[in-house]
Amino acid sequence: MSLVWYLVVMAGVTYLIRMLPLTLLQKKIRSRWLQSFLYYVPYACLTAMTFPAILTATESPVSAAAALVVAVAVAFAGKGLMTVAVCASVTVFLVERLLPLLSF
Repeated sequence: MSLVWYLVVMAGVTYLIRMLPLTLLQKKIRSRWLQSFLYYVPYACLTAMTFPAILTATESPVSAAAALVVAVAVAFAGKGLMTVAVCASVTVFLVERLLPLLSF
């Protein structure tokens, strides 16, 4: 029975988090600083969630760091998401294969 109450409380909290900004902020936001802050919040949250996973998803932190560098470079070059993902994956594959050969 307590599991049902946990679900009800979590549903209520989730609903409040999503509905309070809609009900409290009905006017247009005029502050340029606040607008730019809210613009970057999704990118910051995505980065905070994915960055630790990037560094721990491979067998070696070296291959993860190499893939991160390649992915950032390819993204800054203006390539699409699929190209960035493929380049990062190929980098992980190659570095993971080369690391055993380089260790003495």
